[in-house]
Amino acid sequence: MGLTTNQRSLITKARTGGGSDLGVTLDDTVCCYLLATIVKDLGLKDQFPDIPLEIPPFFEIKEIKNLRLPGIDFYKFFERLVSARSDADTYFFCLATLHKARLKYERILQSQAIPTIDQVGPRGLLQYGALSPAALVGFLFWRKWMFDIDNRAGQETGYVFEPIIAYAIGGVPYSAAKSPVKRGGQGSKGRQVDCVVDDKAYELKIRVTIAASGQGRWGEELEFPKDCLASGFTPVLVVLDPTPNIKLEELRRAFVTAGGETYIGEQAWKHLSDAAGPTMATFLELYVHLPLQTLVSETPEKLPELRLRIDENKIIMEIGSEYLAIQRNLSETIIAEQEELPEDIDESGPVP
Repeated sequence: MGLTTNQRSLITKARTGGGSDLGVTLDDTVCCYLLATIVKDLGLKDQFPDIPLEIPPFFEIKEIKNLRLPGIDFYKFFERLVSARSDADTYFFCLATLHKARLKYERILQSQAIPTIDQVGPRGLLQYGALSPAALVGFLFWRKWMFDIDNRAGQETGYVFEPIIAYAIGGVPYSAAKSPVKRGGQGSKGRQVDCVVDDKAYELKIRVTIAASGQGRWGEELEFPKDCLASGFTPVLVVLDPTPNIKLEELRRAFVTAGGETYIGEQAWKHLSDAAGPTMATFLELYVHLPLQTLVSETPEKLPELRLRIDENKIIMEIGSEYLAIQRNLSETIIAEQEELPEDIDESGPVP
């Protein structure tokens, strides 16, 4: 029956790496691996007896660039899959988005430059004399490098975490520039929205901590449900971690006062699952809920030993009895990226 125009457009968006120099474009072999993964996830093996499904798990290989399935016509495979499960195209888009983000972050680890003394030198005054000058400089360099890669992880997670949840439940994320939610409900100044579905505007959070950001930023968060209401939307708060604290309760009250809905903890996951439908609920469970739940369950009471070293062109991280080796490639240049969602984020996903 052939692919629709929207499906072909979705494939192009899913495969494209974006404007960053470190962005990753997915070729046919990678895309076929993702399709085979979806077949396994959705229990459709019997309908694809000709496809080799003895493939590595998505999350259980260190060399993620090797997740490929060669020798298969991608477009024919994609067409068969969406014929078997009509919303598998959105599943593919979300899984491809996550995979590109993981590949991009791997490249960030490989190319994030070691700091210079100009960047960190003045900070040494706070601890000068606590170590020898040579040891202190080494410590400052490692500390800044770890800060840089963590900061980049925060940015890249922001580009993928809320958007894939938004797409999974049939919504669209909006940058402030194109948002239908306006400050005060009018004018041209918009509010960034994690997800809009019909007449509902979502605020998606992993956790609301008692150590909220500055008072101005917190005030902005409390104003969000009012702006949604004034703009003709029902505000919806979804917080995945149910850990109670006064900030979470304050935010919940703000949404309720504005006539909104709130879902916290298991209620949040159930709401997302119900909104997503069976196919995309499977995606959310396997690629968002289960990994986060596993990480929370493994939170250590005592931090494991951490050792860092540079061995030729590798950075070796030893955490307890395990290690991670990062092959360095300093020929690539890190480009500073914006912290807000890209202005075209609403155009980069599936058509609702």
